[in-house]
Amino acid sequence: MADDRGNSPEESWAQATALVHGGTLRSPYGETSEALYLNSGFVYETARDAELRFKGEQDGYIYTRYSNPTLSMFERRVALLEGAEEARGTACGMAAVTAALFCYLKTGDHVVASQVLFGSCRYVIEELLPRFGVSCTLVDGRDLNAWRGAVRPNTRVFFCETPANPTLELVDLAGVAAIAKDCGALFIVDNVFATPMLQKPLALGADIVVYSATKHIDGQGRCLGGVILCSTEFLKDYLKVYMRQTGPCMSPFNAWVLLKGLETLPLRVERMTSTAATLADLLAERSGIESVLYPWRSDFPQYELARRQMKAGSTLVTFSVKGDKETAFRVMDALKIIKISNNLGDAKSLIAHPATTTHQRFTPEVRAAMGIGDNMLRLSVGLEDPADLIGDLDQAFRSAFA
Repeated sequence: MADDRGNSPEESWAQATALVHGGTLRSPYGETSEALYLNSGFVYETARDAELRFKGEQDGYIYTRYSNPTLSMFERRVALLEGAEEARGTACGMAAVTAALFCYLKTGDHVVASQVLFGSCRYVIEELLPRFGVSCTLVDGRDLNAWRGAVRPNTRVFFCETPANPTLELVDLAGVAAIAKDCGALFIVDNVFATPMLQKPLALGADIVVYSATKHIDGQGRCLGGVILCSTEFLKDYLKVYMRQTGPCMSPFNAWVLLKGLETLPLRVERMTSTAATLADLLAERSGIESVLYPWRSDFPQYELARRQMKAGSTLVTFSVKGDKETAFRVMDALKIIKISNNLGDAKSLIAHPATTTHQRFTPEVRAAMGIGDNMLRLSVGLEDPADLIGDLDQAFRSAFA
């Protein structure tokens, strides 16, 4: 039941409470854990009911490609967490990125994006969209004048990741949002590295936020998922029909798994972030380290911005070893607890070599322009005891530099 201002009780709950109870739909059986509606279709009492639902004149479910009770619970819970009017779950994070862009853009439009992006995101912006007549301009995301200078009369979307993968480079969300608003462009932010626990792009002026729920929201390497958070107007005018007709939908089972992940998200992110900050400081003191990038370290190039728009420094640490690719490989191969994987946001600490994995398709010159060297490693910090992770890194460096 809504209050006198039209708000539901869920909207007055603290974040941790909403992540446990928000959006819950119980069946007549009164289950405590959310029910898993693992079905593709739904039946109607009468043919007239079916007609009215397809017209949008009667509430209810039609087909799981459109919506599903388990998915509705997940979407409502994420919307409460983000402070968004609407949320739509997708099959994976890249499905969220492509749906947010393709549902809105058309031939002749122009996109401005930060140049430091996850490899797949940059492929969509730089190679896929132009096939359909949508041009793009990549800019130094740190430079507000670069964003402003890239605007054209047909600019319709600004897109960025912040912190960016893998350099943790930041974009001034409030500053870019103001430029986007001035030119009438939508501002889409990939917030996966910060998570909704550490950064709220909508509150800073973004129009749309996308996530790979595969990462921290699941947090245990179990399933894929993505989320688009937006206004009711954007959903109604653009996203809803695109999702229905093209089918990048999340499965009910994955939605159920991700609901369970949301319950512990604050606890996991807090612990992982605390450990990441500790490891960043210790890595910076090692003789075999060339540089450490962590947004809440005072030597981070955008430290003041990080303190202004993030609640903490992230669960990821990026560092470069003294040496080359082979040196970086020796460090990785010597690790015993920290596992080699291109995933992130997991309960297990994971390490990746961006130049040969997530960003391998780019030329050395493009990688250099993004700040990605052959000696760079990206560490996603998990839930292990910090002392064990410190010991693992110590022995790996001793082995690699022996």
